[in-house]
Amino acid sequence: MRVDTVMRSNGIGGAISAHRKQLLTVCCTMALVVTAPLALAQATSVAKPQSQASPSLAPTQTAPTQTAPAQNPTAADAAAPTIKAFSNEVDLVFTVTDGHGKFIKGLNQQNFGLLDDGRPPEAVFHFYQQTSLPLRVGIMLDTSSSIRQRFQFEQQSAIEFLLRVLHTNDRAFVEGFDVQSDVEQGFTNNIDLLSQGIHKLRPGGGTALYDALYSACRDQMLTLRDPGSVRKAIVLVSDGVDNYSHALQEDAIKECQRADTIVYAISTDVSPSKDKVGVDTLRKITETTGGQAFFPVKIEDVAVDFNSIEEELRSQYLLDYRPANFKQDGSFRTIYLHALDSRYHVRAHTGYFAPKAAE
Repeated sequence: MRVDTVMRSNGIGGAISAHRKQLLTVCCTMALVVTAPLALAQATSVAKPQSQASPSLAPTQTAPTQTAPAQNPTAADAAAPTIKAFSNEVDLVFTVTDGHGKFIKGLNQQNFGLLDDGRPPEAVFHFYQQTSLPLRVGIMLDTSSSIRQRFQFEQQSAIEFLLRVLHTNDRAFVEGFDVQSDVEQGFTNNIDLLSQGIHKLRPGGGTALYDALYSACRDQMLTLRDPGSVRKAIVLVSDGVDNYSHALQEDAIKECQRADTIVYAISTDVSPSKDKVGVDTLRKITETTGGQAFFPVKIEDVAVDFNSIEEELRSQYLLDYRPANFKQDGSFRTIYLHALDSRYHVRAHTGYFAPKAAE
């Protein structure tokens, strides 16, 4: 099993301040770990460098490298939701933008430094621009009464998004939520069924956002059994105001992290003075899961924001590595990926949950 993650461009909150100084001291060292050209990933072994910059990198110098950029794991591998227990590999998917938010392509391994749980990785196997990884996308539409006037436009924008983003190997599900969650269409590649599911949604009462997000990750994303790596993402269309959930915000975030699911949010609050609680909620959920929140100023901007999410899902990188000092203890391991060029911003997941030994 693998972890597909994406990191935020402006850092990782507390993890950044805690690790920035440490990262600066190991960036040059990381060049030995994360800088090998792509051809290195196709070799069967890694040659020892002439000099050893850090004792922690010694295992990397002799670690074997995978021979192909895409290999299907066995059914047993796909059954676990977090990370390959027997090989301890992490597939880190991330996005790079410049100061204007434009996606940056064509970068190499040597452009980045990486810390997993505060340490450089033990071995790096692959690094490449990833545009064709199969998508598993959840469309979650807030159907509470607060969005009644805008709901039809949001439905149509979601359908158009699915028409553009879904390729042959991609699948999506549709869920609406107010005081309860309703999955109107499970995972499928059939656009007609997905469209019908979206049209079945009707505005209702209050908003149980955290409950809906928690259950979507638990029941939809964690139950996926794909014979290979996939990119899991939820597009959440809501004002971010929760007034009915039993689950806490942190519960929902942790379940997204356990399911290795990126969350993108499009706010339905287009008023000039947006609700601060809703704004903060959408930002917290998306930033900690590696996604991004969009705040349209008019209803027509919702379609533009869907387009931005589509572009990002096809403009990412994949780094395949083995973490150092890995333990199967169920703990949360932080990830900090940093562009060495200060002009670039990296957006990626804050981390992942290691499996327990019994899993």
